Amino acid sequence: MTDSHREPLTYAAAGVDLDAREATARRFGAIARGTHGPQVINVPGAFASFFALGSQYRDPVIVSSTDGLGTKPLIHLAQGTIRLAGHDIVNNNVGDLATTGATPLFFLDYIATNGLPHEARLELVEGIAEACAENGVALIGGETADMPDIYREGDFDIAGFVVGVVERDALIDGSTIEPGDVLVALPSNGLMTNGYSLAREVWALGKGLGDDHDREVLERRPEELGGASIGEALTAPHPPFAPLLRPALPLLKGIAHITGGGIPGNLPRALPEGVAGDLDASSWTVPGLFTLIQHDGGIEDAEMFRTFNQGVGMIAAVAPANLDAALEALPGAWRIGKVVPREDGPAVRGIPLAD
Repeated sequence: MTDSHREPLTYAAAGVDLDAREATARRFGAIARGTHGPQVINVPGAFASFFALGSQYRDPVIVSSTDGLGTKPLIHLAQGTIRLAGHDIVNNNVGDLATTGATPLFFLDYIATNGLPHEARLELVEGIAEACAENGVALIGGETADMPDIYREGDFDIAGFVVGVVERDALIDGSTIEPGDVLVALPSNGLMTNGYSLAREVWALGKGLGDDHDREVLERRPEELGGASIGEALTAPHPPFAPLLRPALPLLKGIAHITGGGIPGNLPRALPEGVAGDLDASSWTVPGLFTLIQHDGGIEDAEMFRTFNQGVGMIAAVAPANLDAALEALPGAWRIGKVVPREDGPAVRGIPLAD
C-alpha cells in the first residue's frame, strides 16, 4: 500500500537506474566479445558463462584465483585513470595464477559502485578487456552492482576472478626447491596493487574523492620520481607478469608474486618446509616512490618491506644449472638471492624484518 500524498517510489529514485544499467551492460557485452575465442560458448540469456576446455589435455588441473585492488581505486578516481584500474585487476589476478604454471582461460569481474558514471564504467571494462587480450584470456562475464549507502557517491570497488588450467605434471608448487637453488626476481613498476592505504595515509589522499588537496599532492613532481608526478607513479598499472613468465616456466621450481605482505609475506608461500630465502638487499635499488613514501611518512624499514613490494614484483627459484637460461628468458630479471637450509629463524633473510 502506498501513501496517497507521496509520489510513488521507483528503483531509480533509490539510486539504481535499471534502464541506464541495462544499456551499459549491453555495451559491456560487445567489449567482452572482442576477447573471445572458439572455446567461449554463447548462450543468449543464460545466467552463467560457458567455456569449452577441449580434449587437448592429458591430466588437466583447473586453477583459480580471485583478488581486488584494495583502496587503489580512490587514486584512480582522483587521477582520472579509471581505465588503468581495469589493467590492474586483470594483471593482479592473472599474476597470482601464473605462479602455478597455469595458462589463464577466462576472467570475470565484479564492480560495485554508487553513482559511477556509465561512461566511466565502460572505460573500466575497456581496460579489463585490453588487459585480458594482452594476457590471452577471455573476458567471459561480470556483474555491476549499484549500491547506494554502502559506498560514497562516486565511489567504486572492483574484484576479479580468473580460471586457468595446467597439466598435473607441469604444476609449479615449490615442492622440489632445495638448498643451493637460486632466487631470481622480476622488477615491479611501483606499488602495483598493494599498500595503498598506508601510502594514502602518508599524504592524506582519497578522503574527499579527488578534492583540491588530492590534486595538489598528485600533481607534485618530487625529484625522487625522476620527472613523474606522484599521481602518475601511484597509478602505474600492475605489470602483466604472466606473458613474461611463460617462456621460463619449465625452468622454474617455485614462484612468489610479491603482493600484500611484501617479500616477507609472500616468498615463504613458495618455499617448502625446511628451507629459507637468503636475499641480497644490495642486488637492487629500491625505487624512488618507496623512499619518498618512507621519508614523508616516517616509516621504519621493516614496515616498508612488510607493506610494499619495494621494487620486487616476482621471485622465482631455479636450479643453479638453469640460472643463465632463466635470466635470458626473463627480460629484466636479476639474481636476488639463494635458497638455504632453514633451521631456527625466519623463512626470509637479508632484508629488514619486523620483530
